[in-house]
Amino acid sequence: MSSHPGQDAAIDWIKRLVSIDTTSRNSNLGLIEMVRDELRRAGIDAHLSHDSSGAKANLYATVPAADGATQGGIVLSGHTDTVPVDGQQWDHDPFSPEIRDGRLYGRGTCDMKGFIGTALSMLPRLVDTRLAKPVHFALSYDEEMGCLGAPIMLADLKARGVRPEGCIVGEPTSMRVIVAHKGINVWRCCVRGHASHSSLTPRGLNAIEYAARLICFIRDLADEMRREGPFDQAFDVPFSTAQVGTITGGIAVNTIPALCQFEFEHRNLPGADPQRFFARIHEYAQEVLLPRMRAEHPNAAIELESLAGAPSLDAAEQTAITQLVRALTADRETRKVAYGTEAGQFQQAGIPSVICGPGDIQQAHKPNEYVALDQVAQCADFLNKVIDSLALDQQPSAEPIPS
Repeated sequence: MSSHPGQDAAIDWIKRLVSIDTTSRNSNLGLIEMVRDELRRAGIDAHLSHDSSGAKANLYATVPAADGATQGGIVLSGHTDTVPVDGQQWDHDPFSPEIRDGRLYGRGTCDMKGFIGTALSMLPRLVDTRLAKPVHFALSYDEEMGCLGAPIMLADLKARGVRPEGCIVGEPTSMRVIVAHKGINVWRCCVRGHASHSSLTPRGLNAIEYAARLICFIRDLADEMRREGPFDQAFDVPFSTAQVGTITGGIAVNTIPALCQFEFEHRNLPGADPQRFFARIHEYAQEVLLPRMRAEHPNAAIELESLAGAPSLDAAEQTAITQLVRALTADRETRKVAYGTEAGQFQQAGIPSVICGPGDIQQAHKPNEYVALDQVAQCADFLNKVIDSLALDQQPSAEPIPS
C-alpha cells in the first residue's frame, strides 16, 4: 500500500473510523467505545462525557508524561460526526473506504477522520516515548450540528481541573497553519399570523409576507457588512456575513398562511460582536414589524431563538502552540478562514489553539469525499515531530515546545 513509515497504520485507523457511520443524526458510541477500548489495551484510560440522551459522547484521554504528569501538554482534537450522504451520488459505499489513484475515499476521510485516525496511529509511539509533557486526545460529537459536543467536554475538563497548554484542531487545511476563523451563530425565527380564506385577505394576517420583510432586512444587514466592514483581508471572505438558509410556511395557495419559520446564520469576524447583529434584527422585528402586524391582528407574534453558536478563533502568534506548529510545518504565512471549528471554543476555555490537518476543505461534505494519501503521510510526519518536540530524549531535528 505504502512505503512511507507510519502511513499504513494511519490508513488502517482511518478505514476503521470511516466504516462506522457517525452521521450527526446517529449515535457515535460505536466509534467512541472502539477508541476507548483500544486506548485501554495500551494502558490509557479514557473519560467520556455524554449528551443528555446518553446516545452520544465525547472522549478525552491522556498519555501522561514520563513522570506521570497529566497537566499541561498538547491536545490533539477532532470531531467524530460527519454530514449526511443523502441525495449524493457516490461511486461506492461511502462507509466502505476505498483507495484509488493515491486517494482514500469515504465519508469523513477528509472531515475529519483523516486527522483522528493519523493521531490515533501515533498511540504506540506515544506510549513508548519518555514524554516531557502529556499528549491528550479529544474527540467530540455534533460539531457539524453547531459545535454542540465540545462545550460539554470543555466544561467537564474544567470541573476535573484539567488544564492543557495548547490544542491542535486537525480540520482539513492541507497541512497548512490556520490561525483564525469566523464565529458561527444560528437562529430560528417563527412568524405567527392568522389564517383566513385567501378571498378574505383583510381578515387574515399573512405570516409569509412579514417573514419576507424580516428576511429582506437580514439581507440588508449582510449587504451593509459587505459594503462597510469591518474588514480583515487575511480572510478568504474578508467581512462578516449573514444569510437565510431554510424557510417553511403556508398550507395552501388559497389560505392566508398563519405560520412561517426560517433559520438564518451570521458568521462574524473575530472581534465583531454577533449579539449586536442579532439585536438589530430583534429591534426591527419587535419595534417595526410587530406593531404593524398587530394592527392587522392582535395575536400576531415574532419569536426568535438561538439554535447554535461557536466563537471565532484568533490565535495569538506568540502562544507556544502557534510557534510550535509553525516551526514544525515551516509555515509562516497568515491564513484565516470563513468556516468555523471547535478551536474557538478551546481558546474561549483558556486553551490556546491552532488549526492544522490533512485534506482539502474543498473535498469536505461532497460525494466521493477523499483524503490524499500524501496528506496522510504529511500529517504522520508532523505528528511524529510533535512527539519529538515533547520527548525527553529529543532527536537533533526536533523542535522543542516553547516554554
